[in-house]
Amino acid sequence: MEINIKETQNPTILKFEFPDFITQNESFEYKNIDEAKNSPLAQQLFYLPFVKTVYISGNFIAIERFNIVDWDDVKEAVAQQIQEYVSNGEKIILEDVLNPKKSAITVYGETTPNPATLKFVVSKRLTKTAFEFKNIDETTPSPLAKELFQFSFVKEIFIDENYISITKYDVVTWEEVTLEIRSFIKQFIENGGMVIDENHVVENTKIDKQQIKDFDTLDTTSQQIINILEEYVKPAVAADGGNILFDSYDENQKRVKVILQGSCNGCPSSTFTLKNGIENMLKDMLNDKDIVVEALNA
Repeated sequence: MEINIKETQNPTILKFEFPDFITQNESFEYKNIDEAKNSPLAQQLFYLPFVKTVYISGNFIAIERFNIVDWDDVKEAVAQQIQEYVSNGEKIILEDVLNPKKSAITVYGETTPNPATLKFVVSKRLTKTAFEFKNIDETTPSPLAKELFQFSFVKEIFIDENYISITKYDVVTWEEVTLEIRSFIKQFIENGGMVIDENHVVENTKIDKQQIKDFDTLDTTSQQIINILEEYVKPAVAADGGNILFDSYDENQKRVKVILQGSCNGCPSSTFTLKNGIENMLKDMLNDKDIVVEALNA
């Protein structure tokens, strides 16, 4: 059995491809030797000091390395080790009878207009209510958000529907950390981790604004603005990993104040979107050319 070595878009990850499938409709990811109890081969690979993560799926084994070596120096030796293991008739994956079968999900990253924010889309619904977390102290309702803040480059987190938008500091590039974050989210959810505990929601003014509990007591124009935002604007910004909340409308100044969340908050193009998109839409649909839209990003 010949194993082919294939590079990936991430220079720290190399794929070792088999001529035949080695798993059937399942993918496995291991961060350390303890997680690899159902894969003796993965456990063996973790004895190599430069191995950070092992992925087994379809017809390949992918290995993410630490930066203590270059792949050019070790890839042939790794391929030979894998090939010898398989040639000896050893199983790559064992049936794990100790743990219940995981509920498999998919997670993939999508770029957003904000270069600092990436949207991670999950193949299941995560929450009925949007949540924004500026720091770890705000993560009481979300065990997942709390864990994500353990990554030093995570600046802010926004969770809504079936996606998680993460805003990073500039200390890393998305190319360096996307796979790590995607894998972490996937593993966390598949292992039964709670994304949002909606029974343990702390008081949050932004959430209260979003629910607009006093809608019926608002003036007619405010109600119209909210309806326009909900029907026409929110789906568009959600597609980009963000959210927009109505804050207030000043009838005298014709000023609409909104709150931007997720990828929209701090996005270089958000001012253009507000002025040339949302503001013009409200002017047109409300037939009032004096309306001004202002974002509150506190």
